[in-house]
Amino acid sequence: MKTRIVRIGNSRGVRLPKPLIEQAGLGEEVELLVEEGRIVISSASKARAGWAEAAQLLRERAEDGLLDAGTPTRFDEGEWEWR
Repeated sequence: MKTRIVRIGNSRGVRLPKPLIEQAGLGEEVELLVEEGRIVISSASKARAGWAEAAQLLRERAEDGLLDAGTPTRFDEGEWEWR
C-alpha cells in the first residue's frame, strides 16, 4: 500500500487506515525503529514485561545469587544490636 507523508504541525506524519492498524494489532502506543532505510512500527512493549518469568527461571536453575560479595561498611564491622 502506498501513502503520502503529510504535514502535522511542525512535523510530518503518515495516516494509517484503521483496518491496517487492527490487522497489525497496534494499540495506542507504538515503538518506532529505523532499520535499513525503513521505519518499523510495532506495538509498544510494557516496561518490565517478562521479568517475573525470567526471575522464576533463574530461581529454578539456582542462578539467582548475588554477582558480587557484599562490601562491609564501618556500621557492619562495629558491634550493634536490634532493638
